[in-house]
Amino acid sequence: MTAALALTPARSREARAEAAFRAFVADPRFPCLAAKGVMRSDGFRLRVYGSLGTARSAVRLGRDLAAFVDEVPADDAGLHSFVAVFPREAPADEGEFERRLWEQVQRLHERDAPDAGWDPTVSADPDDPHFSFSFGGRALFVVGVHPASSRLARRFRWPALVFNPHAQFERLRADGRFAPLRAAVREREIALQGTLNPNLADFGDHSEARQYSGREVGAEWRCPFHRTIP
Repeated sequence: MTAALALTPARSREARAEAAFRAFVADPRFPCLAAKGVMRSDGFRLRVYGSLGTARSAVRLGRDLAAFVDEVPADDAGLHSFVAVFPREAPADEGEFERRLWEQVQRLHERDAPDAGWDPTVSADPDDPHFSFSFGGRALFVVGVHPASSRLARRFRWPALVFNPHAQFERLRADGRFAPLRAAVREREIALQGTLNPNLADFGDHSEARQYSGREVGAEWRCPFHRTIP
């Protein structure tokens, strides 16, 4: 299936990947209600690249993600996501996926516009509890999904990275909607898997970098990402 998608003409490839991702999120058991809301409002954009973690993928992804950030106003009241699918050479396990996720995020950062700056509402230090990845001057929460994930909610047929503007979660908090949404999602996660992902934490309690890959990590884990652009 992975090779078949990779060899499909570009337009058909993205149509197939989008249909598969819509079905993944639309599954009644899928726990993330925010993602379901994004799908219902057509607030997401999906693009297909090559292999996860490569410089070649970073070129197109950087261009597409910059366009996404530019087109979604920082104060937009809706929910939005950018989905990057990487059908070639799927990682064999969670450890490899995590390594390649951070390679891709690092390469993406190194292609960011030098004058974009880091979103001032978040930290650029992945050990800081207020860390969030930033691209084009906009904080983005990254969710990795892939076939080998031990978390059922992260088990998609192809490796993919979902970039979610951080500001939309802050708006939910300000409106008083975040806490009940979080409670409902966690209840659904337990119904699906029997346990919560142990890496889950509220922004400001622990670095969200620990959540990006979906792999359970211990207290000794250190994020390999480092900021290189001022």
